[in-house]
Amino acid sequence: MHVSVIGGSSIPPATAAIAEELGERLAKRGHTVVCGGLGGVMEAVCRGASAADGETIGILPTDRRADANPYVTTPIATGLGHARNALVVLNGDAAIAVDGSHGTLSEIGLALAHGRAVAGIDTHDVDGVEAVETPGAAVDYVENAAGTEP
Repeated sequence: MHVSVIGGSSIPPATAAIAEELGERLAKRGHTVVCGGLGGVMEAVCRGASAADGETIGILPTDRRADANPYVTTPIATGLGHARNALVVLNGDAAIAVDGSHGTLSEIGLALAHGRAVAGIDTHDVDGVEAVETPGAAVDYVENAAGTEP
């Protein structure tokens, strides 16, 4: 399954560690990470997935594939700025939000509007988002909600 991971672009080390563990868990369970391809949660989740030989797709707001963080396997340049948020969530079968601000909130809304299951770790308190405490719980939730098995 493809899992969109959304979250803050500027994060403290503790949040980076959570996102990195999330990426590693997703990759070990055979899932592809889809994200915005830049820094913060996006880079940390890709770093974790990369460490577990996972596939990562970065849907970039810019028109340059070279802007992707070094852990993105497949960079997709869009030149769309924040409008690319819709592409991030539409290319996942489910979404996991970690931390985040306005951009993350917009992605949560888009994911829910398109019927995607959304798990959240320390993120916006929104109806429809399953608040979880750990990366393992987030992966379990989206797998169960999307009807997939590891």
